[in-house]
Amino acid sequence: MTTAAARTGTTAAIAKNVREHWVLYLFVLPAFTVSFIFDYLPLYGLQIAFKNYNFADGIAGSPWAFRGGFQHFYRFITSMDLWPLVRNTLGISIYSLIVAFPFPIFLALMLNQLKNGKIKKIMQTVTYMPHFISLVVMVGMILLFLSPRTGLYGNLSRLFGGTPSNVMGEPEWFSSIYVISNIWQSTGWNSVIYLAALSGVDTNLYEAARIDGASRLRIIWNIDLPHLAPTIIILLILSTGRIMQVGFEKVYLMQNLLNLPTSEIISTYVYKAGILNQNFSYSTAVGLFNTVINFIILVTVNRFSRRYSESSLW
Repeated sequence: MTTAAARTGTTAAIAKNVREHWVLYLFVLPAFTVSFIFDYLPLYGLQIAFKNYNFADGIAGSPWAFRGGFQHFYRFITSMDLWPLVRNTLGISIYSLIVAFPFPIFLALMLNQLKNGKIKKIMQTVTYMPHFISLVVMVGMILLFLSPRTGLYGNLSRLFGGTPSNVMGEPEWFSSIYVISNIWQSTGWNSVIYLAALSGVDTNLYEAARIDGASRLRIIWNIDLPHLAPTIIILLILSTGRIMQVGFEKVYLMQNLLNLPTSEIISTYVYKAGILNQNFSYSTAVGLFNTVINFIILVTVNRFSRRYSESSLW
């Protein structure tokens, strides 16, 4: 069969499938339309990373940048801002990955072992609730709790004879405050997917393990964790693929002039360069550079996972 004939056969098969299942495709159409408008159409604007963009000429009419269009990338790579930004971004991401990633797994395993349904529901509700607190309110709570004058931290320090310091103004504390507050806010919500995976475990395995005299730790180690392993690997790959994309909103709200040496990350730098300083071409180039690095890391980790385990994204 020639290539042209194969393509014709494939097109006819797709057309037949659409005719037979047009109702299902109709349901998918709104989601596809929204995704196309907000995810794919904006890709047209990426070309300003390779141009010296200005409002008067527009995206298409703006002149191309020097160095074959890579002038802004070269400027960022050779700037003094590169290493501090990458160090801060990777520092917060890796810290969060190592410390925060296991907590939802532990919580799911603990909730799965609860036999009292009422207590289990109460625990789930209590741990889920922080997820629904907006980031603005969350950062406001952090600032109030850590205030050296009126906050809980300041009052407790004075109660025990200490002198409270301005924790939010100390650069070395920024990553810990960010990660610990993230654990409190997101652990319950992130455990949902692990609880869903555990719900698929055959109950006969638990019965057999208890008959054999297995302890709870043995059941977790030999039954729960093997069933969770594929889910853990997939979520770990996805988390690693976002390692250069620390949440902008929370970091920006927590920033101040004192903690800036450790709180300035790539996403906040892009916002300040693009929106505040109106350097759109440069900020787009930095953002695109960050996305490409994330993509390379994601592909590398996924390939590594596919080679050494049975789970991968593709």
